[in-house]
Amino acid sequence: MTSNQSNRARVTRFERQEPWQPHSFGPVQSRLWQALVALTLLTGAWYLVWRWTVSINWDATWVSLPLAIAETAAFGGMVLHGLSNWSDWRPERPDLPAFPGHIGLDGMPRALSVDVFFATYDEDVDMLRDGIRDARAMFYPYPLDLRIHVLDDGRRPAMAQMAAAEGVGYITRANNVGYKAGNLRNAMEQTSGDMIVIFDADTRPFPDFLTETLGYFRDPKVAWVQTPQWFWDIPPGVPLPAWLGRRFGAAGRAIGRAVEATIGPVRFGADPFGNDPQIFYDFIQMRRNVAYASFCCGAGSVHRREALMEAAIRAWVAELERNMATQEAELTAIGAGGADTETEGALRHITAQEVDFTPFKLHVSEDIYTSIMLHSDRERGWRSVMHPKVVSRMLSPQDLLAWTIQRYKYAGGSLDILVHDNPLFRSGLSAGQKLMYAATFVPYLSPLWTLVLLLAPPAYMLTGAAPIDAYTADYFLHLLPFLLLNEVSQTIGFWGANTQASRRWYVAMFPLKLKALVAVLRGERIRFPVTPKDRAEGAFYRLVLPQIGLVALTLFALAWGWGRNAAGAEGYGLGAMIANTLWSGYNIVSLWPIINAAMWKPDPEFDLPVMTEYRNVLS
Repeated sequence: MTSNQSNRARVTRFERQEPWQPHSFGPVQSRLWQALVALTLLTGAWYLVWRWTVSINWDATWVSLPLAIAETAAFGGMVLHGLSNWSDWRPERPDLPAFPGHIGLDGMPRALSVDVFFATYDEDVDMLRDGIRDARAMFYPYPLDLRIHVLDDGRRPAMAQMAAAEGVGYITRANNVGYKAGNLRNAMEQTSGDMIVIFDADTRPFPDFLTETLGYFRDPKVAWVQTPQWFWDIPPGVPLPAWLGRRFGAAGRAIGRAVEATIGPVRFGADPFGNDPQIFYDFIQMRRNVAYASFCCGAGSVHRREALMEAAIRAWVAELERNMATQEAELTAIGAGGADTETEGALRHITAQEVDFTPFKLHVSEDIYTSIMLHSDRERGWRSVMHPKVVSRMLSPQDLLAWTIQRYKYAGGSLDILVHDNPLFRSGLSAGQKLMYAATFVPYLSPLWTLVLLLAPPAYMLTGAAPIDAYTADYFLHLLPFLLLNEVSQTIGFWGANTQASRRWYVAMFPLKLKALVAVLRGERIRFPVTPKDRAEGAFYRLVLPQIGLVALTLFALAWGWGRNAAGAEGYGLGAMIANTLWSGYNIVSLWPIINAAMWKPDPEFDLPVMTEYRNVLS
């Protein structure tokens, strides 16, 4: 087999991957999930009351009090998680006819007009061409004025030539103010579609994208529809029979098949970067529909132009009034208040020119910021919909550097909103929406307590200062029911999804979230880097030095602690050592995925080739 044929076979293997099917809870599973959540939170509260009233080690408050505070904060995050995922209500896509058209200004019926935006900066031209051709193939059962536009912030002649060859629009601008949000605003100023579809450069829509989404807009209050982002290039891993067959031949393959027949599929190297977004879209975002609080995630979303423009006007007027009030107060303070009508008009004109008018908030997280702006418009009562079915595919980060760039942008943007424009204090949002946004932003504060939970076991084993007053049967009686109920509830509530992997990555990425938090608190600007689509070669150990250091510290502390236990040292009782050893083991397992990701390389036989090879095959 030639190299090109081999690459084609590998791409074909990924082409055959199918997205997840929307999960639907029955009434029994829903009630069981809710009962388990309630029991988990009750036993957790019972444990915390015991911790604060009975188990604080007042002889070692330097470790005992921070741990109790960290456990309480982590439990608060668990409460938000449980309540925000309480209901499994899912919207039903309206049956066709989906949206046959509009009545024009002349009173005559006209076809629905849809603008499709492909936002790009430095991505490959061939990648955009694939997405454009898929967009042209989207089906709709009624007359449709479909206009596809390439929004090129890179101002590249090759991209303009490709757009002309494909017969689609090409929109660019002289600068990159506002980055993606500014790019979208510029495109809106030059287009007029009733609906706007936003795709990233790597988005490949399915033919049924429009038929699956436009029907929701029959409800005049629906402002946007978000669809799941499915990464079709996530490495599925090497099947156990194949992995053993490489090493032990036919006998290994037979053993591997026997194991999989007993416990189910086993894969080595599957999803090494924790990119699978099923839990987020198919469960977390979907359950926010009950409060009309699912937020926009950018690519794969459809927007009503009217909603965006009206919200932008309202935000512009509100900002103008605030600036005018500030300037009038300053004039009054210096004795120049009470200006005449002509002067006031001139002042208003100057102030208006200084206030940005933008349908998309000029922010690194423009999608969620714009969502908050629309959700808080109580006068119009705009609603959002999270559509359950996957109707497009995208590319995921293929190395830890690209993953870090993407996740740092998510963390920094979310924390910037939380610190500077906290939705919990924004008028107009319902109580349910504030709960959902709190469940979105609060986890980005988790490094404040995660680091304490990671350091507590080695702190005890190296010093003998126990964070718990006594590791007695009473301790395990209060803790174990809470832990067991939490595991069972997560399994039931997110049935079929890998919740263990999700929770490990939640712990493992604490240095990145901590760095973003420090940057936001120091007033540093969160930049808008484009996530690289090509895989960078090599290992990325420098990105995981904190995790490696913590694993090394924990292993050393375990050896030290058991040595002290064997020597009969005071404070190193068997119960305390068993509890902290199990705790340390969980911490190491949680930190390992990101360390493994730093040294992961695609399997030459089973995994997706780098994007350069992928493009060569498709061309």
